[in-house]
Amino acid sequence: MNVTALLRELDTEIARLQKARETIAALSTGAPAKRGPGRPKATTTVAAPARKKRTMSPEARAKIAAAAKKRWAAQKKATK
Repeated sequence: MNVTALLRELDTEIARLQKARETIAALSTGAPAKRGPGRPKATTTVAAPARKKRTMSPEARAKIAAAAKKRWAAQKKATK
């Protein structure tokens, strides 16, 4: 094999590898992302609609209070 042809092929291979190295170096110029504590932030830009605050009617609140008092009375009666 001709030495000149061999050197030419070697130079082209070196040039190809240097170009590949430059491309990879350009992709990884920034420092690796550091993970912080907690849940990661959402990547979507669409904001979720705000939920309405739930309110309980006075009647429902009274029913729950009555049921709780009934449970407490039954528990107090069972301990005596």
